[in-house]
Amino acid sequence: MASSSTSSVHRRSSKYDVFLSFRGKDTRKNFVDHLYHALQRQGICTYKDDKRITKGKRICDELIRSIKDSKFYIIVFSRNYASSSWCLDELVKIMDCHNDKTTEHIAYPVFYDVAPTEIRHQRGAVRKAFAKHKNKAAAGKWREALKEAADLAGWELKNTADGHEAEFIQEIVEQVSLKLCSINFNFDGKLVGMETRVNDLVSSLEIGIDDVRMIGIKGMGGGGKTTLARSVFDQISFKFEGVSFVENVREVSSTSLSGLKSLQRQILSDVLDDKDISIKDVKNMMKSRMRGIKVLIVLDDVNHLNQLEALAGELIWFKPGSRIIITTRDEKVLLAHKVTLIRDVNLLSDKEAICLFSRYAFGREIPIEDYEELSEQVLCYASGLPLTIKVLGSNLCGEDKPIWNDTLQRLKTIPLTETMKILELSYTILEDDHKEIFLDIACIMKGWLKEKAIQALESCGFHALSGLRVLQQKSLITIDAHWDQEYVAMHDHIEEMGINIVRRSHPNMCEKHSRLWKNDIIEHILANDLGTEEIRCIELSSTKLDPYTLIKGLGKMKALRYLSVVTTNHSRDAELDTFIPSFPDALGYLKWDSYPFRSLPETFQANNLVTLELPTSKIVQLWEGGEKKVLDKLRFLDLSDSKLKTIDLDLTPNLETLNLRDCHDLVELSDDIWKLEHLKSLDLWACLSLKNLPEVFQRVGCLENLNLSPDSISIPKNLKYLRLAHCDEFEKLPEDLGCLESLEVLDLTNTKLKHLPDSITLLKHLNILILYHSRYFNTLPEDLSGLESLKDLDLSRTDIEHLPDSICELKHLESLNINRCLRLEKLPEDLGQLECLRLLDLSCTYIKHLPDSIVMLKNLHELDLGQCFSLEKLPEDLGQLESLEHLTLSSAKIQHLPDSICMLKHLKSLNLDCCWSLEKLPEEIGRLECLEDLSIGATPISHLPQSILMLKCLRVCGSRGSLEVSDEIQISYYDDNHVFDRDLQYDYVAGHKCYYDYDYTYEYDYTYDYDYTYDYTYDYDYTYDYDYTYDYDYTYDGDHDYY
Repeated sequence: MASSSTSSVHRRSSKYDVFLSFRGKDTRKNFVDHLYHALQRQGICTYKDDKRITKGKRICDELIRSIKDSKFYIIVFSRNYASSSWCLDELVKIMDCHNDKTTEHIAYPVFYDVAPTEIRHQRGAVRKAFAKHKNKAAAGKWREALKEAADLAGWELKNTADGHEAEFIQEIVEQVSLKLCSINFNFDGKLVGMETRVNDLVSSLEIGIDDVRMIGIKGMGGGGKTTLARSVFDQISFKFEGVSFVENVREVSSTSLSGLKSLQRQILSDVLDDKDISIKDVKNMMKSRMRGIKVLIVLDDVNHLNQLEALAGELIWFKPGSRIIITTRDEKVLLAHKVTLIRDVNLLSDKEAICLFSRYAFGREIPIEDYEELSEQVLCYASGLPLTIKVLGSNLCGEDKPIWNDTLQRLKTIPLTETMKILELSYTILEDDHKEIFLDIACIMKGWLKEKAIQALESCGFHALSGLRVLQQKSLITIDAHWDQEYVAMHDHIEEMGINIVRRSHPNMCEKHSRLWKNDIIEHILANDLGTEEIRCIELSSTKLDPYTLIKGLGKMKALRYLSVVTTNHSRDAELDTFIPSFPDALGYLKWDSYPFRSLPETFQANNLVTLELPTSKIVQLWEGGEKKVLDKLRFLDLSDSKLKTIDLDLTPNLETLNLRDCHDLVELSDDIWKLEHLKSLDLWACLSLKNLPEVFQRVGCLENLNLSPDSISIPKNLKYLRLAHCDEFEKLPEDLGCLESLEVLDLTNTKLKHLPDSITLLKHLNILILYHSRYFNTLPEDLSGLESLKDLDLSRTDIEHLPDSICELKHLESLNINRCLRLEKLPEDLGQLECLRLLDLSCTYIKHLPDSIVMLKNLHELDLGQCFSLEKLPEDLGQLESLEHLTLSSAKIQHLPDSICMLKHLKSLNLDCCWSLEKLPEEIGRLECLEDLSIGATPISHLPQSILMLKCLRVCGSRGSLEVSDEIQISYYDDNHVFDRDLQYDYVAGHKCYYDYDYTYEYDYTYDYDYTYDYTYDYDYTYDYDYTYDYDYTYDGDHDYY
């Protein structure tokens, strides 16, 4: 396989960092000697002739070779420098290398006891020294070399550090170190994306501040913690009086009782520059000696508090200005040691991943031709983990396509050993119960809402809150937040590691695996009655398995604690036969969507049952034969959309959540509901036969979440969540709504409300207010300032005409959705005061102007101006929206984009479809370094700016026939009727990777005088906080004329 270099500069590794040129009799035993040792102590490999010349070699040849083999040249000009023809020949060669544009040699003059003008013009002492050469043939080129060297930027002793040589030398060493770090970043082709990460960490260290600071770098194994720490260490170590990089702390400290002592000696030896330390009480010596030295110490791969106590016990051990960097997978270790500065190491972005992989696999920054798709598949598997990318890139380098394909197929069933070995170190040190929680998440619960995962784990007998925290601290899981919802996330390789742990104990006997989640395997085990007591958890979705076979196949699984089943809803009610075995009594979590039986089996004791969820079931009564069983442990009960007619709540004294939503046959809710001291959530929405709720309803003291159809009952005062969504006949809220002091969510989707009571402004804790599709709603209270906690306001598809100015006082508002508010034509002028706003959806409105203050929304991530066909222009200072990532614009009137749009450094997608007057893009659009998607369909844009070639991973969509592009840009065309079939393609041309991914249909008939008809079809999937989802499909037809 071929590989190619993309650089025009010859870059090769150098034998020396610095070459010292000097006149021996002037400076060899004083200044140059001190400079040489200072450079060496800093780890800068330095050539000095009396130390490096090999006996028996010709000096001239070896010096010339050493000059070529050095990155930097430090020329120490002294009074007698020009008296030596040897020095002058050396200088000529140095300047030749310095001026060679195909290399990157750099020369720096040091004016020791002469001035630059004396060297430049050979005056004073230099003139006297040079006099003996004036008649020599080489005199001309020597003079030219002296003049050229004196013109370079360098250092002059008398003008630096007030002439103090020690400080002067330190200044030189620091500047050389900085330049070396910069070059090493550029030269090391394997350090991808490191510069930004290093700069961020260095900024956090605040080296100029005179305090002692410890900072932790945490993250999963193989994520680049050590590489980051090493890069920072190399860049800043010259700023410290003593430095030490301690690798593999975990491994070394665990190998023997003296492991930590050896690491303590290493630190002292490094910091004091003494290789022969042999003191017994090393810890006390560290305390005493470190206080007088400003140190930089890196402790890599720490996993226990005792390691930090031994190696960096307290801040008072160290001299002010010292910095200690600690890398670990376990955040708890950092917290226990009172480390307050903790930084996560970020995995590689898509751009960084393809670059790193290509450098290992192809020796260049992008895949070679015909290997683009295979590279994408490899990177999809790697999921941004640097270790995996490096290993696979190295393994696949030089291999042909069959090997690549075979490797990818193998990875589907056999994980990469080198990655798994590193990752599993975090698992092996877990307590047994935390291992069980980890495996449950890896095999079943990855991606779940944190709240639901906690419920399931607690149902199985685990301490879920502390368990999840431990896994999070050890970088085995992350808790990802999305619009105030928290999800349990896990890197793909850690998930793969957990799955491999479950499978490897019995690789060929699935029935002995502790967790089962593959449908075909579970169906085989149940159908053939192969169940065993090793099975703990089952997650099954089956359309094939007969329910009798399923429940019978569970008979041997005595230790089954978790069962989640989704089956087809059988047309006939299934009867429980007395000979059919029951559910295992160990079950703590039982969920069966479309449960086909009319009751639970009488033989099921359910003594351990904490969660019972049987939504969309045929269940008529809870227990077979009407038996009553007290379920003391039951906390979560979901019988929604079932045939249930009544339920005895005195059987479930510890119930916390009761979901009877859509139980149309439910006629009675027992008075015992008031005895449920722990009941927090009650869903009775669409229980159409339930006419009268118990009079004691108000006495349910803990109720926080109530979802019901509108009726005459009063609402408990301590509610947190009130949902009246799709109550088509609901027209008015109580005037005293503001009395619900704890209310956090108010969902009024698709009601007949026209306005809100003024008392709503008393809801100090309201986070979410949804009025979506309440098409008669037209008025908000003029004073909204009291809603001080409001984060999400959805007014989309309402009849609202006016937004009160007080909306600008909602300081915590993050999302404002006024999509398709067709009567709204103006926004408040002070909209820019919404400092926390992240999403602003103004699509399908008749707004003509955006307020100038909109550019003050520094946290705005998404601005949707789609189908705002009346919008006449964008603010000229739009580029001030420094956090903007997604911008959608459709306008019939906008003719140009402000140049400042090119300042949106974080913009990822720019959709300009249907900007029918927009003829060109800004010339500097290539400055949008994060731009990944550009859509310019149905625009008169005929060419793309040349600067767009700078965007290597850009996805472009344009109209066939109207766009003229350079051969260096690949673009997806679509026909004028704008009908797309879902298509995923990619091409690499000159390093530009273009994806085309469509899943939508637009139909337009239009002319450029803006007379047009449009027919839009939208599919929305709205997911709001607190675990409820709405799906809406609607079509809007309308004819409008624009002039």
